[in-house]
Amino acid sequence: MVKEIEKAGFPVVHVCTITPISMTVGANRIVPAIAIPHPLGDPALTEEEEYKLRYNLVEKALKALETEVQEQTVFED
Repeated sequence: MVKEIEKAGFPVVHVCTITPISMTVGANRIVPAIAIPHPLGDPALTEEEEYKLRYNLVEKALKALETEVQEQTVFED
């Protein structure tokens, strides 16, 4: 679905836990998530730490979204 949305002219960021799968399906902008059971967080963290973790993940995804790419790119940091 990521490729189809991009074909329509909308940039997409694929946040995922297993980046090789995203590469296989053809996602252009890939942001690694936290872990398979909790891709967008960590229940072992305090509420404040969890907020910072999620904030940073969303910030990374937004930066990836505004970055022009010519090939598949994994945004590690």
